[in-house]
Amino acid sequence: MLKLAKLPDRTPIKITLTVTPDLARALGDYTIIYNRSYGDKAEMADLLPAMLDAFLASDRAFAKARKDGEGGP
Repeated sequence: MLKLAKLPDRTPIKITLTVTPDLARALGDYTIIYNRSYGDKAEMADLLPAMLDAFLASDRAFAKARKDGEGGP
């Protein structure tokens, strides 16, 4: 048996999201600042998954609730 386990399903899932105008502007500003900081040409849609992942990873109450089985199946 290999040390590396079989990789989980990595099929992207598209999610449609509606945000307020203020949040849209803030996300647009973040994208501009990100691109200036890293000399990149990322689109907002490229950054959102990483932003959401970072947010969820930093929420200790969420992590505890999920560990305690309060999430989905």
